[in-house]
Amino acid sequence: MNNAQQQIERYIAIWNETDPAARRAAIDEVWAEGATYTDPLAAVEGRDAIDAVIAGAQGQFPGLVFRLAGPVDAHHDIVRFTWELGPEGAEAPVVGFDVAVLDEDGRIAKVHGFLDKVPAAA
Repeated sequence: MNNAQQQIERYIAIWNETDPAARRAAIDEVWAEGATYTDPLAAVEGRDAIDAVIAGAQGQFPGLVFRLAGPVDAHHDIVRFTWELGPEGAEAPVVGFDVAVLDEDGRIAKVHGFLDKVPAAA
C-alpha cells in the first residue's frame, strides 16, 4: 500500500511538471515501458504518447494543478484514487477518478481514467 501511495503521489506530480525534461525523466521512472493510459479523451500506449497527453493537458489548462482529492485505495496490483484539476487553493472545475495497475516492479502499467465533473462547454 505504501508503494502504491508513493507511486500515485509521483503520478500526480508528473501531471504538474511543466519542465519537459524533468517530466520525461519522471515518466521513465514511474511508468512501465509499454504502459497504457486511457480516459474519455485519450487512449495511448508508451511513454512518449503518455508524455504527449500530459503536455497537451497542461497546454489546455494552463495554471491549473492536479491534486489528490482523497485517499489512495489499493489491493494487490490495483490502485484507485480521485483527483482534482483546478486553481491552487480554489474549487476544482474538473474532478476525475482513476484506476491504475502496477507491474511486478511497482511501476504504473495501466491507467483507466474517468471524468466525474467537467465544466460545461461554452
